Amino acid sequence: MALKFQYNKTALQNLRRQLAIREKALPTLKSKEAALRLEVRKITAEIELLKEEYDKLVKQNQNFNGFWTEFPNIVKIKKINSTLKNIAGVKVQILSDIDFAIENISLFNMPSWIRLAISMFERLMTIQVKIEMTEERLNALAYARKKTTQKVNLYEKVQIPEYKAATLKIKRYMEDEENLSKSSQKIVKERNRVKEASL
Repeated sequence: MALKFQYNKTALQNLRRQLAIREKALPTLKSKEAALRLEVRKITAEIELLKEEYDKLVKQNQNFNGFWTEFPNIVKIKKINSTLKNIAGVKVQILSDIDFAIENISLFNMPSWIRLAISMFERLMTIQVKIEMTEERLNALAYARKKTTQKVNLYEKVQIPEYKAATLKIKRYMEDEENLSKSSQKIVKERNRVKEASL
């Protein structure tokens, strides 16, 4: 949509103010975009590592599959503790730790490897929760990066050039008006001088 403005000093001042705001904000937006882009890359790599770790852990402990089907609810997540972190102006949740609830079972009547299986399942669940929370963080940061990129492009490619062009048009219009006014004053003075000379 084209920028609408009037050809007067007030409009010129408003356009200059808006232009200054955008020119001042542009470097900050660019650095925010760069920080978000870097963070998105870092988190993407982190997710890949977590997924590799999860797959590796599953392969190493395939012999516990029977245990998991026999006792599917032995280990449950009781509470997920997270902290709020601000990354380039975007608030995201980061996993602190997980509180697990273990079903009331007698560990004395169970085989000795049960404790090992429980700790392995806790590790697996922790990695799963980390992956989910990291993906949520990635989505939030990717969305913020996209919005910031759009704003940078809007300022850089649309609004700043429009404001510059509009201020230039107003300045030229006002200069032309001033020149016309001076010229007409000269003409009036010349006419008056000619009238006075003829009298």
